[in-house]
Amino acid sequence: MIIVAIDETTFEGASEVIESLDPKKCMVKIGSVTFNSLGHEIIKYAAKKGFDIFLDLKLHDIPNTVKKSILGLVSLPISMLTIHISGGKDMMMAAMMAVSGTQIKIFGVTALTSLNNDDANQIFQRTTYEQVSAMLDLAEDAGIDGVVCSPHELELVSKRNLLSITPGIRIQESDDDQKRVMTPREAINLGADYLVIGRPITASKDIKKSLNEIYQSLI
Repeated sequence: MIIVAIDETTFEGASEVIESLDPKKCMVKIGSVTFNSLGHEIIKYAAKKGFDIFLDLKLHDIPNTVKKSILGLVSLPISMLTIHISGGKDMMMAAMMAVSGTQIKIFGVTALTSLNNDDANQIFQRTTYEQVSAMLDLAEDAGIDGVVCSPHELELVSKRNLLSITPGIRIQESDDDQKRVMTPREAINLGADYLVIGRPITASKDIKKSLNEIYQSLI
């Protein structure tokens, strides 16, 4: 399943992208950039247009704060929500308690795709692969629904009972802040359940055509 990332700060900009997409071919991702600017309104708008919504807030705080934050979101028409696995098992379990009785799935962020091995060694004193492996152990132990990981760690996820959301998807080489990237077909072949694709679709001259081309390439 394709998830198109909406990274707009105005309602006009966000709604224009959403209007160009097809809910039969993709979900939409509302991240902190758009949510902090437009709040609940843009989520309700996308839902009215028929889209399933991935709310990517990457919550990371003490367990009770994360639980209360999520309880403030469960009334929204969202399908998936992100937290940081590094918040710990108790925090993840608190998140799962907050969505109990709803259809919302909790996904944990392993390591940001903007990090390479040099970054990981500086922050975690281990490689990105080692960090992701450790986070997967923790996520599985906490019982969350899935994880967010780069395509290069999908092999690790495939061995576990976890769904995967995979950012860092690029149609061709690009010079941006994503460092661990892969094409859509390569990621699907490695077992990705959801592909997050932003700029290759939203920055194109013809959003509808770009989405359709990627969608058709994955059938």
